[in-house]
Amino acid sequence: MEYIYAAMLLHSGDKEINESNIKSVIEAGGIEVDDARIKGLIAALEDVDIDEAIETTTLAAAPVAGSAAPVAEETPAQEEEEEEEEEASEEEAAAGLGALFG
Repeated sequence: MEYIYAAMLLHSGDKEINESNIKSVIEAGGIEVDDARIKGLIAALEDVDIDEAIETTTLAAAPVAGSAAPVAEETPAQEEEEEEEEEASEEEAAAGLGALFG
């Protein structure tokens, strides 16, 4: 994912997306560079219009106005059950953190 992010950063900065620039961005992030992944990314982006891809993705992800289904009211029993699940999750997370520090 970091390789795609590097390409997006370069694109946002109106810089050329090439092996050298991507490598520089990845290294600046303190990540070990995999030259094969960079070459693969460059090859994959060869015929891609990034602005068009972003626009298409943004439009596909945007909700259509008026298409949301009405949300049903939760009963008190459902709310209580959700609260119990949240408390159990928090306890499990705390127990997991404790294991990190022995």
